[in-house]
Amino acid sequence: MSGDSLKVGVLGYRFMGKAHANALARLPMFFPDAPATDRHVLVGRDEAALAKAADRLGFETTSTDPESAIEDVDVFYNLGPNAVHPEFSIAALEAGVPVFCEKPLAHTLDAAERMNDAANAADVPAGVAFNYRFVPAIRYAKRLIDEGVLGEIRHVDGAYLQDWLADDDAPWSWRNDESVAGSGALGDLGAHTLDLARFLVGEQAGPIERLSGHLHTFTDERPVDETDPNGETRPVTVDDAYTAQASFANGAVGTFEASRVARGHKNDHTIRVLGSEGSVQFSLERLNELEVKERDDRGYRTVLVTDEDDPYLDHWWPPGHVIGWEHTFVHENYEFLTSVVEGTEFSPSFGDGYRVQQLLAAVEESDASGEWVETPADD
Repeated sequence: MSGDSLKVGVLGYRFMGKAHANALARLPMFFPDAPATDRHVLVGRDEAALAKAADRLGFETTSTDPESAIEDVDVFYNLGPNAVHPEFSIAALEAGVPVFCEKPLAHTLDAAERMNDAANAADVPAGVAFNYRFVPAIRYAKRLIDEGVLGEIRHVDGAYLQDWLADDDAPWSWRNDESVAGSGALGDLGAHTLDLARFLVGEQAGPIERLSGHLHTFTDERPVDETDPNGETRPVTVDDAYTAQASFANGAVGTFEASRVARGHKNDHTIRVLGSEGSVQFSLERLNELEVKERDDRGYRTVLVTDEDDPYLDHWWPPGHVIGWEHTFVHENYEFLTSVVEGTEFSPSFGDGYRVQQLLAAVEESDASGEWVETPADD
């Protein structure tokens, strides 16, 4: 540690790099009991782009060598494309450096297993950035479920819909390449929904025991440069959308879907849990609200989850003042860095990420075989 501060190294400076850098900057303002951090080194391949990003995001230094950067930090954030998650996360864990890794855990099940093994062998926290666990309304829903307000869990349904690839001429990116991303909407979006299902009902409904799934790619190739539609194209080797059915250990049924070609949906993540005594449903587009149906209610009522006794909200604004998507990153960074300093286990862990990866692999296997696939038992 640098004095009393954790030296943080971050691989990646685009979308997720900005989100986590913003969270690190906000922590001392709103969570005064959070561990102090130095945004020490920003890691990437392009020195010129790195320098600009480091200046904008508040990092002290830059590096194009992840392994040397790992040697110089107290905490390592792996926010690069999925295929770079295994090598550098494992290197950090073997060096005794705590790791916070973006989801999905890896681009293949084998790589995720190796990462989980490395985390189990290391004596430091290893966390996966499933940030939707840290939405106050989701925490509120989990409390209702854990307290038995919903009774026996019978249905779990989740959908994550986006439309940024709805146009056939939307440009190709690494997220369209199986060798780098592993899968498309399934891993990019479905991982979030499957993790939320495990988080919310895992203790009541048990694990997902079997899955059936279907993957589909609507656009087989995309232009490298969207301003030149007659120019170079590259093949799309991942799914644009998936659907799945699930069976839980207690007999509950589940349906899940995601799409990156769903017109009219920018970042529409919904989850619904129906029980014998009540139900809850959540939409990311109304992040501060939870729809609740208890036994004696005639229908759903909207709960605005912004009171100071709601999870995390005593750190923000007066009751009724809403928070946003970016605040979920502040919450998860607070929890992860506190685990690092206190030496406690962080959840969602690499074990959680590996279990989700097993579910993703089962959906892919079912799509290939046309049959239901049994999932490995939770450890």
